[in-house]
Amino acid sequence: MLKQLRTAALMIVVLTVLTGLAYPIAMTGIAQVLFPDKADGSLIRRNGQVIGSGLIGQSFVDADSGRVLPGYFRSRPSAAGDGYDAALSSGSNLGPTNQELLDRVAADVATIRDENGLATDVEIPVDLVTASGSGLDPHISPASATLQVPRVARERGMGEDQVTDLVEQHTDGRTLGVLGEPGVNVVMLNLALDELQPMPAKRSGDA
Repeated sequence: MLKQLRTAALMIVVLTVLTGLAYPIAMTGIAQVLFPDKADGSLIRRNGQVIGSGLIGQSFVDADSGRVLPGYFRSRPSAAGDGYDAALSSGSNLGPTNQELLDRVAADVATIRDENGLATDVEIPVDLVTASGSGLDPHISPASATLQVPRVARERGMGEDQVTDLVEQHTDGRTLGVLGEPGVNVVMLNLALDELQPMPAKRSGDA
């Protein structure tokens, strides 16, 4: 009995060291050497400061009006905390017949049509009005980005072809060419817009 207990205790210690210490440390070291940016969380730095991550979305909607900030692409909604809170990653858990969800989606559809000057019969891509399962996804579909191109180009004083080129540059294809769907990283796209064509500064007295 004692021999079996010693063997069991030794196995626990050995496996704990191997799987709880040695393996994580080895994988962390390999990742830091081969994929340092991804291993550190794909952090986005500007002027030496971390301003976000390429893996976590950000809201570009005014909290009071619910309208997208001028000159920016709208992200998909987030149900993670107050929006894109990495500590509270979650979907809304509201079912497709939930009245709260239906009312919120209808309001968002109306707002998106209004801010983009779209007719009432223009279909709005579903990802622009529904949250992802994690609430953190920084991507929207290419269709959602294309819908917003004319507005963004107009508000920034750019040509639509310029904005379309940026959308294409920040579109991620299917994983391994077959898994998932293409997506446009809104965070990286909006940062690229600011670098290429900053929004004009408002003059005194402008709304």
